[in-house]
Amino acid sequence: ALLKSRIEKDVLRPSELHRNVKLGYGGIREVEFVVQALQVLHGAKHPFLQERSTLKTLAELGRVRIFPETDLAQLRNSYIFLRTVEHRLQIQHEQQTHTLPTDADGLLLIARSLGFPTVENFNGKFSELTESVRTIFDRFFRSRAEPIAQNPVFSVAFVADEDVKKTLAALRDGPANVHVAPRTKRLYSQLEPQLLEWCRKLADPDAVISRFARFVDKYGIRGLLFETLLANPKLLELLVRLFDASAAASEIVIRRPQLIEEIARGKNLGRALSREEFLEGLLKDPISESLDWMRVFRREEGVRILLADILGFSSQSTLQTEMTYLAEASLDYCAGILKGGSELTIVALGKFGGRELLYGADLDLVLIGTDQSAGGQLIHSMTSMRADGRVFPIDCRLRPDGEKGILVTSLSGYRTYLEDRAQLWEIQALTKARAVRGPEAAATENLIREVWLRRGADTELRQKILRMYRRIVKERSKGESMLNFKTGDGGLIAIEFLMQYLQMKHQIREPNTLEAIGRFDSALSQDEKTTLRDSYSFLRRVESTLRRMNDNPISVLPSAELEQAQLALRLGFPSKQAFLDDYGAKRQKAATIVDAHLGNS
Repeated sequence: ALLKSRIEKDVLRPSELHRNVKLGYGGIREVEFVVQALQVLHGAKHPFLQERSTLKTLAELGRVRIFPETDLAQLRNSYIFLRTVEHRLQIQHEQQTHTLPTDADGLLLIARSLGFPTVENFNGKFSELTESVRTIFDRFFRSRAEPIAQNPVFSVAFVADEDVKKTLAALRDGPANVHVAPRTKRLYSQLEPQLLEWCRKLADPDAVISRFARFVDKYGIRGLLFETLLANPKLLELLVRLFDASAAASEIVIRRPQLIEEIARGKNLGRALSREEFLEGLLKDPISESLDWMRVFRREEGVRILLADILGFSSQSTLQTEMTYLAEASLDYCAGILKGGSELTIVALGKFGGRELLYGADLDLVLIGTDQSAGGQLIHSMTSMRADGRVFPIDCRLRPDGEKGILVTSLSGYRTYLEDRAQLWEIQALTKARAVRGPEAAATENLIREVWLRRGADTELRQKILRMYRRIVKERSKGESMLNFKTGDGGLIAIEFLMQYLQMKHQIREPNTLEAIGRFDSALSQDEKTTLRDSYSFLRRVESTLRRMNDNPISVLPSAELEQAQLALRLGFPSKQAFLDDYGAKRQKAATIVDAHLGNS
């Protein structure tokens, strides 16, 4: 690096720095210096690296995985391009020259000889490739020459710079009283710049560094991990983005470090699984009919779904559907291995019924059957906490007579309750009800639809639902209304109440809220449907991003400015204010539509 700096200062004139394809900025010599340095470092151990040809050496370096594959490919492409430019220069001038001409005609000849229609096209490509070479060159040599305290990472907005410096030093030097091999330190020195570069893009870099260090300590062989991450930059991306997005999932991966590699190597990271595929995976359990296996499977699939979410492989609706299918398959599997479980008919309500599950969601259930013991075992098996966590939390308070009622209700008893004693809010909740399994699923579906249609004919339906909505807002609202994205004006519950009212009034039963919005061609205008769909999807994405951090329910925006800024970044906004402006505008538009159709809240 020092030699290259001297060449730029002593050999090249300032006007040639960005025109000399061999010795200049990001030029041929920089590619060769990186390659030769790697040969010196690793040639003794890997004799096939003792190669004179730069291109052949770049190919051989890919075999030993001591340098990021993307960087090797970039160096190779840049080297071929720069060598071609050099040859064109020497053919054009018929002499040994390495400097691009300054006159437009000379540059145009070079550009067209390389297939570029204009000088601007050529200059753009030349600048792009030399910039990439310089970036790789600087990253490689700086990591070997500069102490951590001088590292430009501290332009990153770390909250606790000194703590981060200590953590980085521990990553480099290893735990106290443990000898770390020089090779492992060299590997880390290559990895650290990539790690710190990611920190510039993430919402909570302090947490990422801390969780990464804990992951490294738990992994075991540090050198093997660093080598793996250098060879697979996508794996590093998976790790750091996970560590930024979810504290709960981070803890799972830190406890079992190999899980992240298994998911990355698997075939399902980029695709959504069906209920049948989840059940098939559960039935492949290594221990026959094991409830412990069910918890392990749910935990691992939950991490995979989260990774697909944060990497943008799945949409919000895909995330919700996949989480719902995982819950349905888990109930299927659990009921299938419990005594009497196969005789239970399970009714899903709420977000589970609407196929809208998010992180940390409860499963709202009603159990139809006669075996109280089977129902109790099902709930216990799904909710009991073990070393691998629990499968899903379950809420059965929507059963007949609520917490005072029996856990498992016969179909005839359920009919009697719905027809004689159920309040309007309980019938309204049936808008999102689905019988997901069991011998009486079809009969239960018919009963729910029959009762729901009959109660929707109530002439005072709008006034009664509006009163219920006002009561919920009064009871559940906490703090500033605009921070509460569920019960505040134009929030999630406002949109859901409007849609459930319209569905009951117009006899259109669709458990999924977004699907329901799309089915109203007369009661809502096209603009109103678009606005409601956009607002609801946006607020659900906000909810999902907040929930995935600790895998628990949350209905209020953070009040601290730093946390609001972190949320904005995770949602893809350039600033906290840009997020809050969009958030406020969407809520206001939704509130206007809700008030126009349901009444002033």
